[in-house]
Amino acid sequence: MGKGDRRTAKGKRYNSSYGNARSHATTKAAGTAAAPVAKKAASKTVAKKAVKKTAA
Repeated sequence: MGKGDRRTAKGKRYNSSYGNARSHATTKAAGTAAAPVAKKAASKTVAKKAVKKTAA
């Protein structure tokens, strides 16, 4: 678990690659609130009625 291990941040730096251990995404500034996520309106799904089977 060191230079050659691509699963660690040190190995990612050695191999000049990015991934979960060394993400390339920008980080949020400390103390800032995330934008509120708007909830979707009630979806237009139609509930199907249960079909009763009758004995023949």
